Amino acid sequence: MSMVLFASVVRVGDGLPLSASTDYEQEKELQETKKHLKGLSKKLGQFPDRCTVTIGQYNVNFTSSLGVGYLMVCTESYPSVLAFCFLDELQKDFLVNYDAKRINSAKTKQRYNSPRSLSTRINLSDMQTEIKLRPPYQLSSQDISCINGFSLHTPSKYKGLAPTQMLEPVTLPGVVSCMLSLLCGGMNLLRGVHAIESVLQNDDEDFNYVIAFFLGTAACLYQCYLFAYFSIWRSSKSFLALGLICLCSVYLYELRNGVLFHITVGASMTLQIWLRQPLGKAPDYNV
Repeated sequence: MSMVLFASVVRVGDGLPLSASTDYEQEKELQETKKHLKGLSKKLGQFPDRCTVTIGQYNVNFTSSLGVGYLMVCTESYPSVLAFCFLDELQKDFLVNYDAKRINSAKTKQRYNSPRSLSTRINLSDMQTEIKLRPPYQLSSQDISCINGFSLHTPSKYKGLAPTQMLEPVTLPGVVSCMLSLLCGGMNLLRGVHAIESVLQNDDEDFNYVIAFFLGTAACLYQCYLFAYFSIWRSSKSFLALGLICLCSVYLYELRNGVLFHITVGASMTLQIWLRQPLGKAPDYNV
C-alpha cells in the first residue's frame, strides 16, 4: 500500500530534531531506514535543496529551506509528486506553528495517505509543474553513508540547485538538425566578418547588417545548446531563438540567398528541442 510512514523536521546545520516523533512502527526494515535518517540529517547542507533516495523498500524524500530540513519516509510506490506536496505543506505548517513548538504531523500524514481527498489534490498541479522544471536529485546510498552514526565530512560536490537534468537519447534527425544549425551559424559568422570588412572599407555600408549576421549566429548556436542540455523553459527559449532567426533572415534578404533554408533549419531545430524531453519527468496523475 502506498503511504507516508514517517516524517521529521531537523536543523540543517547540525541535524538537531525540531519535531517530536509520533510514529512507533516496529518493522525492522523501517527502523533501519530511520537510522539512516540520522546520518542524512547531519549532511543536508551538502545536498541540493530537493532530493530523494531509495533505502531498501522505502523512499526517503527531503527538502531544505531557511536552515530547516523536512524529511519523510514513504513506500517505494508512493508518487513523488504527493511526497513533495506533503513536504511542502509540512514546511508551511512548521513556519506557521513554530512558536507553538509542535506540529500536528500525524494529521498531515493521514491526509496524504488518501491522495484522492480534495484538500490534497488542490496543489498537486502546481507541484507537478515545479518538479518537472526542477526535479529532485536522486541520491545513492553512498551519498548518505555514515560511520558510527557520524556523517563523513567530505566536500560537497553539489553547487547551487539540483544538478542538470538528463535528456532523452539523441536521435538521428536531431543530430542532422544540430549539424545544419551549426552550419547556418558558421555561414552567418563568416558573412558577418565580411560585412565588417565592407563597413571599414565603405562608409556607406549599414552596420546593422553586421549586427543581424552575428545575432543569427548566436541564435543558431543557442538552439544547439538547448538541444544538448536541459534548461528551464527550453521550448519557449527555442521558439524565441527561432523568431530571432526569422527576423534576421528577413532583414538580410537582399544580401544573401537561402533565406528559406535558414528558417527551415531553425524550425527543424526547434522541433527537435521540443521532442527531446527530460528523463524521469513526473508522471501525470490526472489531477
